[in-house]
Order: sequence, then C-alpha cells, then structure tokens
Amino acid sequence: GGAPGAPGAAPAARGGAPGAPGAAPAARGGAPVSAWSPALPALGLFLLTLLAYLPALGNGFVWDDDDYVTANTTLRSLAGLGRIWLEPGAVPQYYPLTFTSLWLNYQIGGAAPLGYHLVNVLLHATSAVLVWRVLRTLAVPGALLAAALFAVHPVHVESVAWATERKNTLSGVLYLGSMLAYLRFAGFGLARQDRSPTADAGHVATWALALALFLLGLLAKTVVCTLPAALLLLLWWQRERVRARDVAWLMPFFVLGAALALVTVRMESAHVGAVGRDWDLSFVERTLIAGRAVWFYLGKLAWPSPLVFVYPRWTIDAGAAWQHLFPVAAAAAALALFLARERIGRGPLVAWLFFVATLGPALGYVDVFPMRYSFVADHFQYLASLGPIVLVSALATRAVRRAGEGVRRAAPFAAGAVVVLLAALTARQTLVYRDLRTLWTDTLAKNPGAWMAHNNLGLLLFGEGRAEEAMAHYRAAIAVKPDDAFARNNLGHTLASVGRMDEAIAMLDEAVRLEPGNAEAWSNLGNALAARGRHDDALVAYQRSIAARPSYADAYGNLGNVLLLGGRRADAIAAYRRAVELDPRFADVRRNLAIALAQEGRLDEAEAQLEAALQLRPGWADASATLADLRAARGGGVR
Repeated sequence: GGAPGAPGAAPAARGGAPGAPGAAPAARGGAPVSAWSPALPALGLFLLTLLAYLPALGNGFVWDDDDYVTANTTLRSLAGLGRIWLEPGAVPQYYPLTFTSLWLNYQIGGAAPLGYHLVNVLLHATSAVLVWRVLRTLAVPGALLAAALFAVHPVHVESVAWATERKNTLSGVLYLGSMLAYLRFAGFGLARQDRSPTADAGHVATWALALALFLLGLLAKTVVCTLPAALLLLLWWQRERVRARDVAWLMPFFVLGAALALVTVRMESAHVGAVGRDWDLSFVERTLIAGRAVWFYLGKLAWPSPLVFVYPRWTIDAGAAWQHLFPVAAAAAALALFLARERIGRGPLVAWLFFVATLGPALGYVDVFPMRYSFVADHFQYLASLGPIVLVSALATRAVRRAGEGVRRAAPFAAGAVVVLLAALTARQTLVYRDLRTLWTDTLAKNPGAWMAHNNLGLLLFGEGRAEEAMAHYRAAIAVKPDDAFARNNLGHTLASVGRMDEAIAMLDEAVRLEPGNAEAWSNLGNALAARGRHDDALVAYQRSIAARPSYADAYGNLGNVLLLGGRRADAIAAYRRAVELDPRFADVRRNLAIALAQEGRLDEAEAQLEAALQLRPGWADASATLADLRAARGGGVR
C-alpha cells in the first residue's frame, strides 16, 4: 500500500491503486483501452453469469415463493399494485419496489417461474458489471477478476436462484448504481481524482441521481441503508480523511436509510412475526452471535462447502469463554489492520470494515424472522462479500505484477481456472432450488437437525396425501425443537384430517400454549373442537385466532361455519363477508355464504356468490350442484 501521502497524492500512496489519477487508462488498469473496449468486459461478465446460472432457468418455485408470487393476489391487478405501495402488510415485507418488479413479471408471464428466474440472473449480471465499473472508478487492481468472482461465487446462489430473493438482486443493482454515481459526484474517475464535491448544476444532478438510486434501493430492500457508511469508508481510504462537507452531502442518505430501516424493523416484529422466545437475547448474546457470524461468512467465501439452505442454529452461551473469542478476534483483526495501515495501506482495513458493516443488519442486533431457525444464511452476505472478494483480487493482482515473467504468463490461466471452477460449483448449487422436495431433502442431508426443513417437508407430503409420512417429519421437528408450535400445529391439523380428533386437540392445545399468538393453531383447534361437537369452545378458539391476526380470512370462514351450524345466520353471513373481503379468491367461503344467504331468502345475492365461486374454481361440482338447486327452487317460486 505504500506510505500515506497528501490528499492529492497518487492512489498507490493511498491504498494500493497502481497509477496516478490523471494517467492514461493503461497506467490505471494495466492494459490499453479503446473507446469501445469497456463493452467487452461487460458482455463477458453477462455471458459468464448466464452460463453459471443457466440451470436455474429450469427451476420452479420453492419456500416463500407462494407468499411472494404464486399466492400473492396483489400481483394480479392494478389495485393490487396500489396496495403494494400504500398498504404496509399487504405483502410479507414493505419492499414495494421489489414487489412492483414481481408485479411486472406476473403481468408479462403470469406465474410461470422462468421469467422470475431470468430477471434475477440478469439483475445479478448487472451487479457484476457495476462492481467492475465501481472498482475501475476507484482504480482498484484486479477489478475484472473481482467482478467475475462476485458473478460466479456459489455463496450467491441463494440470492439469485431463489425467486423470493429478488429483493437482494434488485437492491444490489441500485446499491452499486448509487455508489457509482456518488463516486462520480465526488470526483473519482475524472481528470482530477482529488476533486471535492461542488454545488455546480452538473455535480448536484449526479448527487441527486445517487440519492434517487439509494432511495429506490431502500424500497427494494433496506439492507441498502449501509451504503452511506460504505461511502465514508471509501472516501477515508482514498483521501485519508473525511471532511465535514462529505458528511453533509451524505446526511440525507443516512436519514433516509435510518427511517426506512426503522420501518423494516417494525414490520419484522409486528407483521412478519420476529417476536417471542427465539429472539429473547441479551446484548452480550447478540454480540457473540455477531462475532461468530462474521467468521462464518468469511469461511463460506473461502470454502463454499457445504452450502445449506438452513444452517444449524448455534446454542449461545455467554458463560462459555470460547464463544467470546469470535467477537474478540473480529475486533482484534480490525485493530491490527488499523495499526498496520502505515505499512500495508488502508485497503485491507477498509475491506474488513466494509464486510462487517454491510453484514451489520444481519448480525443479530436487529430481530429478523430467520433468526427463529438459524442465525446465518447465505443471502445475508450478498453485498458484504464484496469486501473480501475485492481485497483478495487486488492482492493477487498486485502480487502477480511484482512476480517474474513466468508467473505473469500463468496467472490468467490460474485465475480463469478458479473462475470456471466456481462457475461449475454455482451451476450445480442452483439445482438445489429445483423444487421444494429437492430443497428440503438437500437441507436435511446436510443438516439433519433442521427442524424447519422437517416441518416444511411434512407440509409438502401432506399436500400429496401422504399423511403418515408427513406426521413422521412433524414428530422429527418436535424431537429437535420441543417448543416448536408450528410443527405441533401441523401435526395436530394432520391428525384431525385422519380422524384422530382427541390426539389432534391435545397437540393443538399444546401449540397454542407454546405460542398464544399463533392464529393458525387457534383456527385448527377450533375446527377440531367443532368436529367433536364442542361448538362453544370452537367459537372461543376462532375468536382467539382473529384476535391474534385480524386479517386471517380462514378464521372468519371457519367462524362462519360454526355460527351457521348454531343457527346464527346473520352472524355467520357477517363472518363470511369479512372472510371474502380479506380474500376475494376464497371460493369455499363464497359457497358457504351463498348457502347462508339462501336460508335467509336472499336468493339473488346467493346466486351471485355461487357464480363468483365458479369463476374462481371452474367446474366445481359442489358449487354447481348448489347453484342448480338454488335455480330450481327459484323456478318453483321460492323467493
């Protein structure tokens, strides 16, 4: 890195870039560049990414893709698009730009998975190109190698091959686009790299573009909130100081990032469900998680095997001295790099701080739902991985330039071999996301204690009518995590489906005891109680379900059924109407509503509900028969 120089010194004196700011491209990047040649690396990165992810284009949908795509009714209409933007809670997370992109996908190709996967791959390829452009703007050695490694590293498969992670690939493009625009605003990549931000119209427009891209990135996924801190790090690295004016220009970024991050935190607890004993952690315990996670992610970058959709959830013990070594080592690494900055340059320290800071939102200090089953996930380090990747690429490139001619000749082949190997591993890893069965089977093969995988594989088997096999997986989940209310709810529901009502009620009672706010468990308990003829107890259970989740259409529909059985037709009709209001595609409830309306003599309304049910489910025999009976009764003069 060389000794530190004055603010206007050559980049080599500031952190390792190999030429003077105003030098010709050959001096800054190592090879002559013509006016059209930048298109070639960009095209190469696109083709490389497409080849690595080609198998992903044949994948279907997996976990959470129903909430995001296949069962997401907001994607189906213009009114739904309005709800995405104006109604927090209408979709799983308030990332309106991400869901707008999914809305566009649905408008173009419906629920066919190819379009969603293709867009994810193209967005990731675009991010790889932007990585290359950002690094060239900063005159970092090995820019193209770093971009290629980012494009094909297997740790990113979870972000690219999983349709739900559109939020990562879309926000990544906007994050890097904002970073590139801000660096241009700050004068990097121009004739005078030490130029300071000014208030002239051209500069302000570039700053405004960076801010707009940043805001869009936040609306795609709020992990982008770490960008202004990353920009301050880059300014400190390149200029050896941060000026008051730099902070002033970035203040709107910090304010926007903090505001939307708070929205996400609130949504995670109030809507997504990141509350309860699984998140009841002290500050010390969270620090132990954070320290261990940093080294875990670094290890997966260095050796991406095995990659698991659900990693084991560590047991955190503040009394175990060895667990404190992880955060201490992370802090010691930062301190050592800071003390060595005069000798080795600031680049390694900046790479480490960028890595840790960008991981920050996922290190355990903020409650997010995935902490229920694991403290780490591959998609959490999508952007953070750039720190180590860029550092290794830059160090390798500088080492090769200083080596003998033989090494310099062999280096491109060695680098190419590494890229090809990683691309092959990525192509193989994309197949894990082929479908739900493949995903959960692979997860359990690598992490047999993944209770969440057992639970979800059980749901898949139950949907195929394989109740006994499903119950075996639910019991396996409970054996690993005895306080898992989800698995107990699913086991109780399955027991009820095969007529084992007493066992079902006992299991569902335990589920709601463990998690009183579990709306599904209360509703299933109500169904089992109703099947036993305990209608009053069932009504209480449905009311508890609705109290836990006022937007739960199933609970209203089930409540309507019991009210109708009890002869309370007016109340039943009100409950059915609320269920249909919450879920207009609820065909079963529409038929039941029609029956209640017919019993009240409101035949026109009943007929309209049956027609709507048949539009939702064409050829439905029960609804067709009910409609035929209704019309026959009307023909006989019944009104």
